[in-house]
Amino acid sequence: MHPGRPGPLGSSLTSRGVNFSVVAPRATRLELLLFSHPDALEPSRVVALDGRHRSGDHWHVEVEGLGLGCCYGYRVFGPLQPGGHSFAPSKVLLDPCARAIAGWQGYRRDAAVGAAPNSSCCLRGVVTERDRFDFEAAPRPRHSWQRSVIYELHVGGFTQGAGCPVTSDRQGTLLGLIDTLPQLRELGITAIELLPVMAFDPGDAPPGRQNHWGYSPLSWMAPHPDYLVGNDPLGARDQVRQLVKACHLAGIEVLLDVVYNHTSEGNQHGPTLSWRGFADRLYYQQSALGEYQDVSGCGNTIAANRPLVQHLILESLRCWATELGVDGFRFDLGIALSRGENLAPLARPPLFEAMEADPDLADLKLISEPWDCGGLYKLADFPARRVSTWNGRFRDDLRRFWKGDENCSWAVGQRLSGSPDLYNLMPAHPGQAITFLTAHDGFTLADLVSFNGKHNLANGEDNRDGDNHNNSWNHGVEGPSSDPAVRALRERQLRNLLSTLLLAPGVPMLLMGDEVRRSQGGNNNTWCQNNPLGWMHWQPDSSDLALRRFVRRLLSLRRHLVDLINPELPLQERPQSRHDDHQQRWRQWHGVEITRPDWASWSHTVAWSINDPTQGPLLWCAMNAYSKAVHFDLPVSTSGWLRVIDTALPAGQDLPARPGIWTPAGIPLESRSLMLLVARRRLEGVKLD
Repeated sequence: MHPGRPGPLGSSLTSRGVNFSVVAPRATRLELLLFSHPDALEPSRVVALDGRHRSGDHWHVEVEGLGLGCCYGYRVFGPLQPGGHSFAPSKVLLDPCARAIAGWQGYRRDAAVGAAPNSSCCLRGVVTERDRFDFEAAPRPRHSWQRSVIYELHVGGFTQGAGCPVTSDRQGTLLGLIDTLPQLRELGITAIELLPVMAFDPGDAPPGRQNHWGYSPLSWMAPHPDYLVGNDPLGARDQVRQLVKACHLAGIEVLLDVVYNHTSEGNQHGPTLSWRGFADRLYYQQSALGEYQDVSGCGNTIAANRPLVQHLILESLRCWATELGVDGFRFDLGIALSRGENLAPLARPPLFEAMEADPDLADLKLISEPWDCGGLYKLADFPARRVSTWNGRFRDDLRRFWKGDENCSWAVGQRLSGSPDLYNLMPAHPGQAITFLTAHDGFTLADLVSFNGKHNLANGEDNRDGDNHNNSWNHGVEGPSSDPAVRALRERQLRNLLSTLLLAPGVPMLLMGDEVRRSQGGNNNTWCQNNPLGWMHWQPDSSDLALRRFVRRLLSLRRHLVDLINPELPLQERPQSRHDDHQQRWRQWHGVEITRPDWASWSHTVAWSINDPTQGPLLWCAMNAYSKAVHFDLPVSTSGWLRVIDTALPAGQDLPARPGIWTPAGIPLESRSLMLLVARRRLEGVKLD
């Protein structure tokens, strides 16, 4: 044994063996436990660490003769702090920086609570390589924000189920996701956003349930074992690299949904698994009396304002970005990471400043939820320059408009303008806002138009869980319907919603399966449903496939018109007064009459055009959420119009591969439908398939 060195954190190979380093500021001594194999019930060797192995807040030791695959854990000793739950030397702790984990077969979450030893049923860290991803063989796609389209999916749920194209031995895994890339690429998305793939505790759920989504982290470094083929912890990192490489070669970026705002350890009554046992008062926001402060809704909140905690989170980001090759991160309840002592919001959160200053993270896409469970909600004032935020108002206002609510026309106009009312009177710039209709948390798109209320009894909480404010509408019948009129209206509304999303500026995000009408049976919170409710719909019927074709053509249309739909510079809302500016286009608002928009509370229609100083109108769109047909006057196009979208038409004709010419001077727009016309010079000869 040798004293070792404080960096890098975790376990790392040396010329003589392995160096171990962890943070435990208030500990008085540590024990490093070495296990002979992953399922050993007791350690084969105990290495005591004292003051000779300490540098500031770091404890470290180098052990000769060890190598890749070595399994280890820690016991940490120290005085009790207020609250009486700081140190638990009877518990074997998982290294917060371990890049692989063993011991899953015998792991028991309940054994990490109380005073009894848990060495026979604990998780252990595994010594791994720290090689960098081969970016020369598989460079990052680096799609611009302007052209990005995100597809949110659950690795396990997307790669299994009846009809799944993944081979049986790879279903539910990261490698299985490779088999689905042709479908994703053909659809036209540019990035996949994976629900948590960092190791989480499936047992962090009510009795008889399983944590399926993974918002219960046990580690910020190691891949989740259930998403791996085989049970070799040393092969886990390579499987992540194989997926990322395949995605890069297919031109698809990989974004990870990461949970740094809380952990699986819960409040003071939860298990002591890792962070708590090393530095309870360091990692978690607590009152002076040791009471946990919670804005995550999960029992604890990470103190990301503290330097040692920031360092660990940055180490995790670099691990996944530079060693495993992922292209970006979406921060669950990310605004919680901006809170300081006593949960006070910080104007300049040190974690975000450190991320933006780190060259290893400079070329990543960073996305955050702008809210937390403590009521903090920041969009334009999100305290980070390079972090894009989910625009929840976009989701809510589009749902309400197409549902037929009053006081919605003006709000939808703002969303179609880039939400200047939410971003300091300027439209959000490319990469500042993520626009979406649905996400994992809430109804799927098919359920949004099929249910008035949530149906979550399967979750075992008497339908109390899940959001009660969904802005959904069943169109006359709750759930599945055989009524042709109800079904036709729902189909039209699906197309209305998707068209509005993809014709709006911003970075659009689609939820897995929305393109084939995936339903969760009205369950809007399938976090514990590892079954067909939470899986992809891989057996689409003809109507499902027709919707998928519609979405594929919509994405193709967006690519062809990206300079109009999602320009790098925001459109003006009126013509420029300077006659020498021949490049500046503007958006013109209309009503049933040209240039006369109706923003009244009772209005259910919106029309708009995008105009060029020399070419005139290039695009015209009308949206009628009223229960009756409405006639719209049409501006004159110098090259003539093509009818590109008409959601009132039958499937296949609603967005044809080759748009047809439109010659009438007006538009008879059916109730609850959308029509898009594009100047012939912009799309003539273009095939949208």
